[in-house]
Parts: sequence; structure tokens; C-alpha cells
Amino acid sequence: MGLKADIQDGIKTAMKSGDRVALSTLRLLSSALHNEEINKHRELSDEEILKTVASLTKQRQESIEFFRKGGRNDLLQQEEAELAVLRRFLPAAMNEDEVRAAIRNSIDEVGAKGIQDLGRVMKQVMPKVAGRTDGKRVSELAKEMLS
Repeated sequence: MGLKADIQDGIKTAMKSGDRVALSTLRLLSSALHNEEINKHRELSDEEILKTVASLTKQRQESIEFFRKGGRNDLLQQEEAELAVLRRFLPAAMNEDEVRAAIRNSIDEVGAKGIQDLGRVMKQVMPKVAGRTDGKRVSELAKEMLS
């Protein structure tokens, strides 16, 4: 079963159980996927679906950070609940050692010598870690390793 079917099943389950947070979050995700399909004029692959889920997850994480700074606990709890629903559809997150190993392999593959090769390394490593770790963190670690 594809990821899109899993999302639709999640919507049905949330409807039956009366889980309003999951239902609204999954409907939002379904709508975002539908809009992407309209823009691309075709069905999305599982990889593209994961990209969209990762994007929505990142938005929630940023909102949580802002709400925490602003002392908005009511909105913070809502965003955290939505984030938990979205994370169900992402692959397991990579730990720092795994990310470093992926960066190290990419550095070896492109023959990077220094920080000037950061773009080539990032281009090589990001498809390997997409959806499993934050691109900002990958960039920071790559800069550190290339310095």
C-alpha cells in the first residue's frame, strides 16, 4: 500500500474515532498533496509525498519554536499534536552518527577538499537523508566536516 493510501486510511480512522486533531491535520496534508499534484499535473511519488510531509513537519517545528518564545501554550499544544500526527508518515529519523557517516561518504564520492565544495557535497547527501533529518543540521555538520 502506498503512502497516499495510508494517509487516506488515517483520515478514515480519525473520522471513526472522533480524533479531531488527527482528522484536521490529515485533511490539511491531503489538501497539500492534492495541490502539489495539480501543480505538477501528475500523481506524486512516495518520495514527493514524503517531501511534502517533511515540509509540513518543518513548519510545525518552526511554529512550536515561535509559540514557545511567545508563551502561547494553547497554540503550542495544538502544533505539537499536529506534529505527532505528521511524524507517523515520516521514516525513522537519523541520529547524528548516521548523518555524519552519510556526509563522510558524500565527501569521499565527490572528492571534496574544503568548504568550497559544500554545494557539491550537499547535492550528493540530501537525497540520501531526505525526510529523515533536517537539511539545516546536515549543512551545519557538512560545513564543520569540510573546515
